[in-house]
Amino acid sequence: MKEFSYEEVEAATGGFAAKNLVGKGSHGSVYRARLRGGGRMSVVVAVKRPSHAQGEAKLANEIAVLSAAPRHPGVIGIVGVSSSSPPPPASSGPRLPPLLVMEFMPNGSLHDLLHRSPRPPPWPRRVEIALDVARAVQALHAAAPRVIIHRDVKSANVLLGRDGRARLADFSLAVSVREEEEEEDEDDEEGSSASAGPAPAGTIGYLDPCYTEPGRLGPASDVFSFGVVLLELVSGRKVMDINSCPSSIVSWAAPLIGAGRAREVLDARVAAPPTAHADRAVARVLSLAARCVSETVEQRPAMDEVVSELRGALESAGWRHGNSGGVVERVCRRVASWGQRVRRRSKRVRATKVECTEHSDSGVATGLSSCAALPSHRNNKGTMSGALK
Repeated sequence: MKEFSYEEVEAATGGFAAKNLVGKGSHGSVYRARLRGGGRMSVVVAVKRPSHAQGEAKLANEIAVLSAAPRHPGVIGIVGVSSSSPPPPASSGPRLPPLLVMEFMPNGSLHDLLHRSPRPPPWPRRVEIALDVARAVQALHAAAPRVIIHRDVKSANVLLGRDGRARLADFSLAVSVREEEEEEDEDDEEGSSASAGPAPAGTIGYLDPCYTEPGRLGPASDVFSFGVVLLELVSGRKVMDINSCPSSIVSWAAPLIGAGRAREVLDARVAAPPTAHADRAVARVLSLAARCVSETVEQRPAMDEVVSELRGALESAGWRHGNSGGVVERVCRRVASWGQRVRRRSKRVRATKVECTEHSDSGVATGLSSCAALPSHRNNKGTMSGALK
């Protein structure tokens, strides 16, 4: 990571000007900044600044976890840091807080897309976002020698980039544990509640109900939180809605899915899946979500199975998904491939000029590639056989 001076980052945010504030939480704020590069070049970044001592500790944890995490396109990228330092000698001001410089996500969060956007995303886009996030969590859980557990997977922490891809952010609560420690926690499950480990933390509505003691922390807690995000993606409903009964999305959706009434969970703001294949794909996603939020930890799938299921759902519906590139890049590749075929027949066909222009990605699945189709599964009660009911 690059080390920036506090003054350099402060200047890039316009002195942490209110007009550059893009987000604010209980531990700090995030600002839009423009850092100078070589020559006249500059780059837009996001800067996280803590607002108090506890926020500094959270930010220090985030920096430590992200710096050790594997590089992954689904995880927010770090540009650099400004370490905490004492004030200049001539100043009697307070100590300068640490700053985290990250890649800037211009399209906001998944929470904003689902609950504030006037145009709710179509079904392919929702499943693509789910797959992006699932791959990110899978990479964290597969990290070695220390497994990374995010502990705060939620729609507000899923940011959307200019390339259309989703990235998991905010690692302030994340912890890294050795696999041996996880196994010891499982062995000691029936023992004392004073097992080593961080105190339970997370966001109400997404927090695993089984994670009530430090020793109960494991990847399955992230799986539960991800399952809540899946329910939120498919239903468009807020995770905690005090105007609804039950207020919890899990308490509302899981019984409906188990009773074979999954269609009642679908977001009514968008048209139902248009084809039988799409219908079965969305049913498959809901069945997967129900397994993720199971009250029994052992019945929850691992994230590698979650990724496989989501890939299979996309493929079975004819929605393809790739690791890079958006609509424009995909169109250009197809035009280039077509051009090569034309050139091979150039002796018989007159040359044709082809111009590749930008296309709107509204309602179009982005970042596509082929995936292997997987067989659909049934949920715990055997009610989700494939199609929505």
